[in-house]
Amino acid sequence: MASKKNRSSRGPKEAPRRFKKKTSVLTIEKVEYVDYKDVDLLTRFISDRAKIRNRRVTGNDVQQQRDVANAIKVAREMALIPYAKRVSSQRTRPSRDGDSRFDRGGGDDRREGGRGERRDSEEPTEAAPAAGGDVETQEDEA
Repeated sequence: MASKKNRSSRGPKEAPRRFKKKTSVLTIEKVEYVDYKDVDLLTRFISDRAKIRNRRVTGNDVQQQRDVANAIKVAREMALIPYAKRVSSQRTRPSRDGDSRFDRGGGDDRREGGRGERRDSEEPTEAAPAAGGDVETQEDEA
């Protein structure tokens, strides 16, 4: 009983906000029959994860939503529309060390923030002769 007193002392109830009624795509395009083979029309009523959108979102009335849902289900059976779409996320898992920024298989110098030595600055070793050197040695031997 105490709860009723608290409710009445709160003041007048605010009316819920009224939103503009959405008009259905079917009404705008004057579609009389929702065909399961009309994939372009049916994909308008499907989310990016291949879920059927609500009446509140699409603006369909009860009968239109029922027709659309049945057509989508038949189109899924006929393999015209997928049951679910795979969504790839760009989430990176943290490494076991806890620092995922430098977990790319580099040496210790990478983990400390340094880039390491560049191979372009190193002089070529004598064990690896230049590409033109092999041709000259073959001509001298012949």
